[in-house]
Amino acid sequence: MSNYFMRILLLIPLVFAVMMTGCEHHEKQTQAVETQAKHVGYLRLALSDNITTLDPGLISKGAQIELVEQLFLGLTDFDPKTYEVVPELATHWIVREEGTVYTYKLRQDVKWTHGDPVTAHDVVWAIQRNIAKKTDSLYAFTLYILKNAKAIHQDESVPLSSLGVRAIDDYTVEFTLEQAAGYFPALTSFWTYCPLPRQVIKQHGDDWVNPAYIQTNGSYQLAEWKKDSRLILKKNPDYYEADKVKIPEVHYHIVPESSLGFAMYKKNELDIMGGQTYLPVPPSKMSSIKSDPVLRKEKRFGPRFCTEWYGFNVRRPPMNNLWVRKAIAAAIDKKTLIDIVIKANHSPAMTFTRPPVFGAVDPSQPEKVGIYFDPVFAKAWLAKAGYPDGKNFPPLVLAHNISGLHYETAKAVKTMLKHYLNIDIEIRALDIERYINLLERPTTAPHIFRMSWCAKQPPDAHYWLHDVFHPNKGVNWNGWDSREFAKVVDKARQISNPVGRKKLYRRAEQILTEKEAAIVPLYFSNTPFLVKPWVKGWYHKGFGGQHLRNWSLED
Repeated sequence: MSNYFMRILLLIPLVFAVMMTGCEHHEKQTQAVETQAKHVGYLRLALSDNITTLDPGLISKGAQIELVEQLFLGLTDFDPKTYEVVPELATHWIVREEGTVYTYKLRQDVKWTHGDPVTAHDVVWAIQRNIAKKTDSLYAFTLYILKNAKAIHQDESVPLSSLGVRAIDDYTVEFTLEQAAGYFPALTSFWTYCPLPRQVIKQHGDDWVNPAYIQTNGSYQLAEWKKDSRLILKKNPDYYEADKVKIPEVHYHIVPESSLGFAMYKKNELDIMGGQTYLPVPPSKMSSIKSDPVLRKEKRFGPRFCTEWYGFNVRRPPMNNLWVRKAIAAAIDKKTLIDIVIKANHSPAMTFTRPPVFGAVDPSQPEKVGIYFDPVFAKAWLAKAGYPDGKNFPPLVLAHNISGLHYETAKAVKTMLKHYLNIDIEIRALDIERYINLLERPTTAPHIFRMSWCAKQPPDAHYWLHDVFHPNKGVNWNGWDSREFAKVVDKARQISNPVGRKKLYRRAEQILTEKEAAIVPLYFSNTPFLVKPWVKGWYHKGFGGQHLRNWSLED
């Protein structure tokens, strides 16, 4: 037999062994696919806060807000893409009396879970209850825009009947405001405006939220509540769009530690993790998630409605020089700051209001707003200010509250300003109390200060631009006094036309961040999530509870 055939015969057992090994490997892969984790027929979520109440008038924490979103209907809600106000319990509204009177028409197919209709009288009663001082609602201030609301809340002798809300008929509510407020429809998304089951509350008092008594009207209803342990919600068959609710049950587990929640997620005991409500993803686990072939595919990001920014104290030289402020703004490379120093999936910010908050500037639009990183312009502007190549530039102080991240950010900015402008800054880190006290003293406040602003109110530019930088009515840490800016945001507050309000807020951003460069926006914060592949239609709503009614579970 030739050597060729001898080699063939010797190779046959080896080829056969390889084929058998390949078959066994394929069989194991097939078995792995067949036994891989699937959804269990209901949604499993973790809450970091213990639930003490489900009363919409008394809630304050994120976990409570999340649950109320599922159980109760607000008058209005937000489109998750544009954050424009959309109807929920209300079908539409009419604005009269130069923006001081709003008339809301309500749906007539909404019921409490015991079958009674939800009416305008339930809305009025709930608002009157929540503004009463004895109720002790932490969010009573969201009602202050109503006529006499603040006076009633602070002085029990002011008659409740003078409050600016009334039921015209069973399905029409009229609101009378203290002043014109184009953002009012956004305010009515708040839980303080939710209708409440009057008779149940009158009968059972504080116990009305117990599973045996509670009456709700949202997409889900309370089925079980074990304190310090878990809550189970079941689809509400009487919800007006029950046919669109695809997830039959939601199980909320109270989990005190993110590390425990992460372990549960890895063992497929949770379907979603992340954000501030569903137990944050531990920062220490981000590197392991990135290297894990399964987890890295399940990582998502959603917006936090927060803007990180540096403010200029325009009351102290040389920050009172516009060209100095512009030069510093143009010398900060925000993308490098995010990618190399902060190492997070944040978005560079050129304006203050964080998209997609209503009224925020869309960064994808061709007409840009804000000062972009440009060393050539930065040097030219510094020379125009009287400091060519940084010559004779006075000492600057950049202050921040104590934090490793804030220090690394400040150190990187210091390096950029030295490299591009040849100017030096001193970095000071202070404990938070001393830091805030320092900012409130104009003459001793630092030249540049670190700050973050997060939405605590409905997602509307009014609560960013007006409430922070209005020279008379805002926090205004930097002592900036722009009459043009004040005029623009005051007008935007008063008009109700959405298109007109957006144009005005765009102009306000131009004045703040570009024309007068009163601040340097650094980045818009994003937060990581882990989402199982069988959760379909998931999106993160940056304000209020999540829209579970729009999600589904699919293999």
